[in-house]
Amino acid sequence: MLTLNKNHQIIIGLGLAALLVLTRGHHFASINHLPSASWAVFFLAGVYLRPVWAFPALLALAGGLDLAAVTWGGVDNFCTSPAYGFLLPAYGTLWLGGRWFAKHYRFAVQSVLTLAATVVASSFVCHLFSSGGFYFFSGRYTDPTLAEFGARIAKHYPSSLGTLAFYVATAAIIHIVVKALSASRKQTA
Repeated sequence: MLTLNKNHQIIIGLGLAALLVLTRGHHFASINHLPSASWAVFFLAGVYLRPVWAFPALLALAGGLDLAAVTWGGVDNFCTSPAYGFLLPAYGTLWLGGRWFAKHYRFAVQSVLTLAATVVASSFVCHLFSSGGFYFFSGRYTDPTLAEFGARIAKHYPSSLGTLAFYVATAAIIHIVVKALSASRKQTA
């Protein structure tokens, strides 16, 4: 099981919040070359942050960023619709996936397979909630069908999974390096 002390969780939590602020949509940061880390932030929060309140805090931050972008940032409100509420179960799925992984984590090569399977499974369900909710309940599409939704999944999910995998792999590499450096310090002390 993955456990971190409170100070490490605070540092990671602040880092995840900063990553969300820097990469979420079109807002004041205007970093055009970094894809949104929203999915990764919620997954990694599940992995590293034990307090349950971290999830609603990150949801509030994401919602606040979206509200600011639409209200003051000049961003089109196309994505704000009655389907916006589907982000709650979408991000919740990622957060729960991260928490499940943390419970089954062992610092071993086998954890890479567990991590990959957890990322794929939780992100697919997340995609069903977020994209499906928007497609079927936003009112932006006339006569939505399951066949067309399936085609949309095939078109858009691989990119979303790739972005999530990039951020999670980066976090995993950082985790491994920090763990190795910590073990090295303990051996020399």
